[in-house]
Amino acid sequence: MPELAIILDQLIETTPPADDPTGRATFDALDTWRLIRNLADHQIVTHAAQLNALGVAQKAGSTTKKLLIESGHAPAAAHRTMRSVDALHALPVLARHAADGQLSGEIVDAIVRGTNEIEERCAGALSGDDKRRHEMELLAQALSGAAPTEVLKHARAIGSTLANASGTGVPAADDPSLNSVNAHIRDDGRVEVHADLTQVVGEKFLAMIDERSCPRPEPDGAEDRRTAEQRRADAFELILDQAALGASIDTVGSPRTQLMLTIPAVGDPATLPWTGSVSQASARQVSCDGSLTEIILDDEGVPLQMGHTHRLFPAHLRRAVIIRDTCCIKCGAPPSHTQVHHVTHWADGGPTDLDNGCLLCQRCHTQVHHHGWDIVMGCDRHPWLVLPATIDPQRRPLPAYNRRTMRLDDAA
Repeated sequence: MPELAIILDQLIETTPPADDPTGRATFDALDTWRLIRNLADHQIVTHAAQLNALGVAQKAGSTTKKLLIESGHAPAAAHRTMRSVDALHALPVLARHAADGQLSGEIVDAIVRGTNEIEERCAGALSGDDKRRHEMELLAQALSGAAPTEVLKHARAIGSTLANASGTGVPAADDPSLNSVNAHIRDDGRVEVHADLTQVVGEKFLAMIDERSCPRPEPDGAEDRRTAEQRRADAFELILDQAALGASIDTVGSPRTQLMLTIPAVGDPATLPWTGSVSQASARQVSCDGSLTEIILDDEGVPLQMGHTHRLFPAHLRRAVIIRDTCCIKCGAPPSHTQVHHVTHWADGGPTDLDNGCLLCQRCHTQVHHHGWDIVMGCDRHPWLVLPATIDPQRRPLPAYNRRTMRLDDAA
């Protein structure tokens, strides 16, 4: 397009104002450049969408994203562009605001990601009116001056509230069946690792990495010469070494996680420090077996009450539960793979004792919290599983895995 080439030449020749003692003209020019940049981001999305619709890359056996990268776009920018290409047709109000240059590409991407996250966290399909309402709410956040991270944080809070209200199914953020870890060995021998994890697993990972990646002085007293990325890589190796050395029956009494849970007194979703708002079911699950500090906030974000750190099942109680259950009571996974589940949750007044705890592996723990499985303690002081009505309409109790030769009438 010849007119674009002319505009490009004019932009290239533009220089800051020569005579500007107060800086006002320079500031105004900088603001105009911001609008130009925003418009350019939107035009890139618009043109990429047209290329995608025409199937230009597909005809050559490639993808539009790869075509963008090959033409000079950074991989992260190309990924962001294609995310907007896939979503903006369903977000007409956002598209109109992006077209006039008032929204940066980062803000547009945050709203796109936020609406996607709301849909993923909601167990059921959202209606058209609900989608429009959430689009407007996130757009209002952005236009009020919120940063992209704040827009995403608000979207997660909306998603968690919807997940808590629905009470059915498992939102994507909490669904372990979507978890994946992939390792690719490159030609130079290095290994690239990519993980897609639930919010709770991600919170554990980030908390452990952060705890082990603090800067340490060099032997000569100088500041740590490693970059933040290098420190995190060293922390990851340390976690692997500790897991290899410590995953034995003698160490399974240690707490499984050390997390801080913030609970707004006004009814908003609870939050974790790294990954933000969390559903009620996930908050209960992660607090079953770990170190948990509760902080209750008022509607202005000021702590009303600072709870003590609870080590919910200490070493001696965990060992006692292991002696009784010997393995995951549902699937038989070894005790080193299990967490101690509160039969009656501690938030509901359940005590932390032998008669209120049982062993569950991570997968079975999720099924108990999300998929309708119940656990009761029998008169024999052993846990019994109560199947969901979708599996057994009569919901007959099933003995723990290590006692599957028993039946309920035998115990009676």
